[in-house]
Amino acid sequence: MTEDSEKQLVAILEDEPEIRRIMSDALEAAGFRIMGFARATEFEAALRHITPDACLVDLGLPDRDGLALVHRLAMQSGAAIIIVSGRAQVQDRVIGLELGADDYIIKPFEPAELLARLRARLRRPTGKTATDQRSRARFAGWTADFDRYLLTSPEGSETPMSHAEAEILRIFFESARRLISRAQMQESLGSAGGDSFDRAIDVRISRLRSKLGEDPKNPQLIKTIYGAGYIFLAEVSWS
Repeated sequence: MTEDSEKQLVAILEDEPEIRRIMSDALEAAGFRIMGFARATEFEAALRHITPDACLVDLGLPDRDGLALVHRLAMQSGAAIIIVSGRAQVQDRVIGLELGADDYIIKPFEPAELLARLRARLRRPTGKTATDQRSRARFAGWTADFDRYLLTSPEGSETPMSHAEAEILRIFFESARRLISRAQMQESLGSAGGDSFDRAIDVRISRLRSKLGEDPKNPQLIKTIYGAGYIFLAEVSWS
């Protein structure tokens, strides 16, 4: 394996050449491999042959709705997804995060901020703790496969989970049967905080409950402690 192939791959989808160059130069200088795309069609075609560790996606694309693309990426890939957009309205940030993005950076941005936020999103997969090194966990008859981003039910049916949902689930597993405050969850996720991230966490937990077949009025696995945080109630075993 060459030294280049060991570097983490970041795909940049940005139709403005100068912005794409600024992003590429900053990330290449920091040791990442870069592939840049101006159009969604080129980007989606490349995804059939590459597996990026992270995707930086502009929403104002000339040939595709950026939010729809973000949602598809969240459902079909294990890449960390960061929206980099000139849309600064809170509602845009909320929608982007609800659709599965891991972070949202508003243009204009400082390259150093972009790099820091990207590293925060990627630090968990490259961490050295025991739980980070394990890829499969069993709980209450379910199996979570973090390599394939799949949940397998006790009956054997498989349901995909997004990178963002997998991050939430891993946090629960690392602190099973212990209270996790919203502040602790935000810190673990490396998020900038704020109402949009609060709402995004709520949406991701709601989706996880739905995929786990939870009764929203009486959840048995993910319990909300109002005003305090959450508790994951099942025992977890790693393999």
